[in-house]
Formats: sequence, C-alpha cells, structure tokens
Amino acid sequence: MHEEEKQPFLSHLEELRKRLVAISIGVGVAFVICYIFSERLFQYLILPLKTVLPEGDRLIFTNLPEMFITYLKVSLIAGILLAAPFIFYELWLFIAPGLYQREKRYVIPFVLFSTILFVGGSLFGYFVVFPFGFKFFLGFSNEYVKALPSVKQYFSFSIKLLFAFGVVFELPVVVFFLTKMGIVTSDFLKKQRKYAILLTFVIAAILTPPDVATQCMMAGPLIILYEISILISRMARKKKQDEDAPEEDKKEEA
Repeated sequence: MHEEEKQPFLSHLEELRKRLVAISIGVGVAFVICYIFSERLFQYLILPLKTVLPEGDRLIFTNLPEMFITYLKVSLIAGILLAAPFIFYELWLFIAPGLYQREKRYVIPFVLFSTILFVGGSLFGYFVVFPFGFKFFLGFSNEYVKALPSVKQYFSFSIKLLFAFGVVFELPVVVFFLTKMGIVTSDFLKKQRKYAILLTFVIAAILTPPDVATQCMMAGPLIILYEISILISRMARKKKQDEDAPEEDKKEEA
C-alpha cells in the first residue's frame, strides 16, 4: 500500500520537473530575445524619470559592472513577461488533471483577466504614478542639493512599484475565485468596507514610497477595485447558485 501511494507522488514530482524545465527553457529563449533589445527596453523604463529630469541631467552608475547587470535584469523581467502565456500554459498542463470538468473552464478567463489586470496596474503605475512621483521627489532639489539618481536605485525602485501596482490590481480576480469557493460573499465585503478602506491605505503605505501623494494614488484605485469586486462577487455568487441548482435537482430525482 505504501508503494502504491509512493508511485503517484513520484509521478507528480516528475511531471512538475518536466514543466519547470520547459518553463526555464521558454524563459531562457525569451531572455535571449529581449537581451538583443535590452538597451531600448531600459530606455523605455527610464522614460518617466527622463522627462522630468532637468535638462542635461542623467542617471549615473558607480560600479563598473552595474550597467551590464541592469541590462541582464531588464532582459530577464521582460523575458518572463514575454513568456507569460507559455508559462501559464505549462502550469495549466500540470494543474488540469486534478480539476473537475466545470472548474477547468475558468482557467482561460483566469489567465486572461489576471494578465490584463496585472499589465493594466503596471501601466497605471508607469504612465500615471511615475511622472507625478518623480516630479515630486525631484522638487526637493535646490541650489544646495542636487539629485543624482543611480541606475541601480532607479531599477529597484521602479520594478518594485510596477509589480506592486500589478499585484494590487488583481483584487477582482481574487475575489471572484474566493466567491466561487464559498469563502466570501458580496454581503460580507459590504460589511467589511470600512476595514477594507483602512487596509488599502496600510497596504499602499507599505508598497509605495513614504509620501502621501503616491500612497493615495495607489489607495484610490484599490478602493475603486474593491467596489468593483463587490459587484463581481454578487454576479459570481448568482452564477454559482444557478450552476448548483441542476445538480441539486438531480439528487432529489435520484
């Protein structure tokens, strides 16, 4: 009996290893492609800062390999994003055998909307928050103090913010699946609204720089997304009840 239980576990590990190897190869190929355009990709990344820097100012790097390493990091992140559909497909091949038939149909919408919301959140940060935030921070420069942003600091700061906005914009998708699992309802979300608003400002304070303006620019959309999530939860709950009704009728007939 012990051997019988051990075999499926080992087969799952082998399947996971195959998927991880495939994902690594896919990301590796995408990384090589992106590295060809690494300089241009980095130019796009620094554009929000470049537009608000005083004329003649530029980013600096103080460590000789710093620029090369930054190009590698930019290429890797761009490669992961480029290979995202392939990564989701491989994860789907690994997870699908353990799902019920009616659960499998949610995978494509999940991948699609998760990607759209993540990219949308990152673009919001890039086009809306970055120009405003960088202009605010550079405003502290004067005749005695001059800003000298480094490549390393800017890369870490910008990537952190882009991922932060991308992640928080996933709230509607998370609420949809929590509703489907019966963990939350729209009524529960309504009752917790005041605590949720407080929590959004706490999350914004943790994920963004320590200035009120940037925190509000994250907390504001997050509150709107929370209200949208309430509507999504209501629709998801209604749809779940409609799906469960025929199964209950079948049980009664039996």
